[in-house]
Amino acid sequence: MKRLTFKELIVFENEHFILVNKPPYISTLDERDLTRPSLIRLAKETYPDIQPCHRLDKETSGIIALAKTPDAYRHLSIQFERRKVDKTYHAVVSGVHDFQHTVVTEPIAVSNKGNVRIDSIDGKKSETVFNTLEIYYQHSLVECKPLTGRMHQIRIHLACLKAPITADILYGGKFSYLSDIKRRFNLKKGTDEEPLIKRVALHAYKLSFENLDGEQITVEAPYPKDLRALVNQLSKNK
Repeated sequence: MKRLTFKELIVFENEHFILVNKPPYISTLDERDLTRPSLIRLAKETYPDIQPCHRLDKETSGIIALAKTPDAYRHLSIQFERRKVDKTYHAVVSGVHDFQHTVVTEPIAVSNKGNVRIDSIDGKKSETVFNTLEIYYQHSLVECKPLTGRMHQIRIHLACLKAPITADILYGGKFSYLSDIKRRFNLKKGTDEEPLIKRVALHAYKLSFENLDGEQITVEAPYPKDLRALVNQLSKNK
């Protein structure tokens, strides 16, 4: 299997920042098991001083911004703190949903063990805006814009709308199979059907923020192979 290189992940670069399209199943930061690749370790092979300005869940694919210098890191970190960074995610969810600027503000709490829950007493203010992009048979493609940055925010807020993300077992999602959506589907005898996607169907599609010179940087990340295949199958079998 070909070894992944940091250079092939880059979708934008200037003197201050590098934006990459993170594949699924790669952690942003190092895990305890250092035999597994991480985005930061790949990056530091070429850029020893680079720092990620935010992170994505291991299964989530898409845009991550990394800073080349301490000044750049500080500049973007302040924008994240002040909620000046425009983040757009795409998710395939279970069910037919026509979200039109649907806003979820359920407060989110994270326990010491990392468990995430909706909690009106101890939870922190959280806000996500949802818009439906496409409706399929038993599924919808949804644009998600988190205005705050809580752990698992998009995932748990979609679950609040009874629209769990496909394959997000933790928050009530289910695996999707071709046999569920294709009218004439025949599986060969003795063959186990594989799900259309094996990880949470969530992708960080677009990131927009201000460069150090005041110019706006806006970058989009194409879907990875597994999410592209899922959307293609749903489109063909509406």
